[in-house]
Formats: sequence, structure tokens, C-alpha cells
Amino acid sequence: MSQHPDDALVVYSDYVCPFCYLGKAAMERYREETDDPPEVEWRFYDLRGYKRGPDGSIDHDVDDGKDDDYFAQVRENVERLKDQYDVEMDLDFSKDVDSWNAQQAALYVRQTEGEETFLAFHEALFEALWQDGRNIGDPDVLAEIADELGLAPDEIRDATADETLEAELRERFESAQQAGVSGIPTFVYEGHAARGAIPPEQFERLVDGA
Repeated sequence: MSQHPDDALVVYSDYVCPFCYLGKAAMERYREETDDPPEVEWRFYDLRGYKRGPDGSIDHDVDDGKDDDYFAQVRENVERLKDQYDVEMDLDFSKDVDSWNAQQAALYVRQTEGEETFLAFHEALFEALWQDGRNIGDPDVLAEIADELGLAPDEIRDATADETLEAELRERFESAQQAGVSGIPTFVYEGHAARGAIPPEQFERLVDGA
């Protein structure tokens, strides 16, 4: 159950989504520049679930309409936004990374350690992927990140294989889809939503206009 008030700014995201990382940066700038900004509630979203096979691997040959031209446009948009938001990123690495283990580990941290520790782990996962190019789909890498934060690495490694956590995570993804979330990042405030790596001023309009 969420520990946030009903008027929290809800964010649906996935660690491997470059626009989620960029949108997070814009949101943080908005919150820094705004008096009394809303609290933020992060919710998980499985960006690549439709590509994941029964063995848990990602099939990059799945025909999803995302050809070379699509990825060229993504790169162009990411380059533009990273300059606009003054964000440094490793642009190529996330294409081969599956975030499932990272999200399952983050869910475990949220449930066992509380929101403050979850947020630290959550931030560390984003930074590990987009700043350091680390494979956050690897349980050993997740254990290393946990250890760096003073968390028990073996518990994090075990969490990635926990079937109860897996089932709960799937339920959360399904709930997001049932709520109408079809792309990320999606920002929701009091029934109003905005999708994409929106600029700081659009967060102001989203919150003030709700």
C-alpha cells in the first residue's frame, strides 16, 4: 500500500526507458524550483514484457514496428532532451538490458526497508544504468549496488528469484495497464496525466491545473 497522500504525483516508469530518466531529471528540476511541490509516488512499468520469452530472455527480433529509423529518431530526441535538461547519459547500453530483476529487487526494498531506502536504491539503479553503463538486469550487479547502499546483497540476489514478488510485480504491471497507462514515462496528478519526458514548466501546468 502506498505511503503517499492521495495528492501525490504518480510516476509510471521503467529503469531502461531513456525518456523516464530524462523525465525524472525534468521533474526534479520542477520540484527544486517550486514552493511546496507534491510528493512523488513511483510505480513500476514493464516496458519490454511483450518481448520476454518463457525463459525470461528478451527477444530483440520481435516485430514491434521499431526499426532502425525508429531508433534513430529516439536517439535524436534523447540527444535533444539531454542537452535541454543538461543530463549526461550512456545512450546505447539500455537496449540490451531487461529491467525485470531490478524492478523486483526494488519492490523488495520498498516492502522491507521503507520508502526512504527504496528511493535511494531506485536512484542508484537509474544512475548505475544511465551514468555507469552497468547491467542492472544482472542479479550480481544488483547485489553490488545494494552493498554500496548498506543493504544485504544476498537478500537482494534472492529477491530476484522470489516467486511471490514476481507475482506481485506482474499484478502491478497489469494494474497500470488497466488504469490506461500505455507508454512511459506517464505522470498522473489528481486524475490528470501527461506522458513523455515533459519539461519542468509542464509539470507546473499539470499540478496547478488539476
